Amino acid sequence: MTVRTRFAPSPTGLLHIGNARAALFNYLYAKHHNGQFLLRIEDTDKERSTQQAVDVIFDGLAWMGLTPDEEPVYQSTRIKRHQEVALHLLETGKAYKCFCTQEELADMRAKAQAEGKPPRYNGYWRDRDESEAPEGAPYTVRIKAPHEGKTILNDLVQGEVTVANIELDDMIILRADGTPTYQHAVVCDDHDMNITHVIRGDDHLTNTFRQLMIYRAMGWDIPNFAHLPLIHGPDGAKLSKRHGASSVVEFRDEGYLPEALCNYLLRLGWGHGDDEILNREEQIKLFDLDGVGRSPSRMDYAKLMHVNGYWLRQADDQRLVKDVVSRLSNNPDLVLDQSHQDRLLTLMPGLKERAKNLVELAENSQFIFTQTPLSFTDKAQKILTEENCDMLSKLASQLATLTPFTKETINHLLHEFAEKESLKLGKVAQPLRAAVTGSTMSPGIDDTLLALGKEEVLARLGAVTNG
Repeated sequence: MTVRTRFAPSPTGLLHIGNARAALFNYLYAKHHNGQFLLRIEDTDKERSTQQAVDVIFDGLAWMGLTPDEEPVYQSTRIKRHQEVALHLLETGKAYKCFCTQEELADMRAKAQAEGKPPRYNGYWRDRDESEAPEGAPYTVRIKAPHEGKTILNDLVQGEVTVANIELDDMIILRADGTPTYQHAVVCDDHDMNITHVIRGDDHLTNTFRQLMIYRAMGWDIPNFAHLPLIHGPDGAKLSKRHGASSVVEFRDEGYLPEALCNYLLRLGWGHGDDEILNREEQIKLFDLDGVGRSPSRMDYAKLMHVNGYWLRQADDQRLVKDVVSRLSNNPDLVLDQSHQDRLLTLMPGLKERAKNLVELAENSQFIFTQTPLSFTDKAQKILTEENCDMLSKLASQLATLTPFTKETINHLLHEFAEKESLKLGKVAQPLRAAVTGSTMSPGIDDTLLALGKEEVLARLGAVTNG
């Protein structure tokens, strides 16, 4: 058996982090077992499905590095197949036509509630002859649910789960307009796509028992099911925007790297000893469903930030330059030409050590692209006292004659200058850093001056000392 998993989102909104984790687990499980990972867009809800949401799904999966092994399947293109299966069930007596009106169904639900029973369809047309219905009356197609015994699901995460069949109702598989319901379409698609493992959130557990009725009525092989516990907020409540970012797009915009988010999501509900940091190759090698816990996971944004910091430090410098430039490109006051990008590349090893995410990295890099005069943070402004500006004026005259302008000569000059002025090096370096970067944070001062170049350093110092 070739393992085939699928990620099957509905394009009705953003790619939620819970769905993203389900996609990751499906991908890793398939790759761990040398199988295939597929994508199905469940777009039968025409009113709520949008192309924009489809694009968000594609972009999010591509960003996370979760590439399907086959072309995506669009559920909306398969309606004839869904109808064909429903009609087969109808012809073989496994399903029937229901002519109940909306008013009759509402009365059924109200009566059931009044009697303390679940508000559901009571099987009124299950054993009636179609001739009793008004001529030309619209109808839905309902599957015949088993009334006796129980259904047992051996879930690969939840263990054995049992439901009494009396709890299952004759659900609709075709609506009056001939369109399939979600429960029916999903089963047809999973069967035809040869899906061997359905790995999804445990909010689908109830759906699974209803979908099993269709598998059994059709005599189809039943896939393995694995229902993943949901992701909650840090307070244990359902994850929402009030907790922070909750969609893949938001995490990307807030400066998280895809490898960091995937690494964190993997460890959110799955474990392998004390291993915390795992690359994709290691993830594929180690991942299996027996490591998935049964309890809901809680988002820990501080831990995610820690993981992101690790992967940021491992990231390729040229890649980070490209991302920073992209994030700064909407600021017309910055000079983002190649020479300035080269300066950033030179400083990137030091900059990425001091940043937690790409947004912070871009903010910390902005001074490289800023034209004189700079704007200053409050902390930098406080350092640039009249006394310090006089000191920087003296230093500028010495830097102007420094030849060659190298890291070593800069370092030597700063130490020598501090000694002559009877100052600690920090008392020279911090005002200098404030003057040339506009902030109190940067890579080493010698690296910073070297990257900016003598001409730019003197121009920035002049803007401060001559003011």
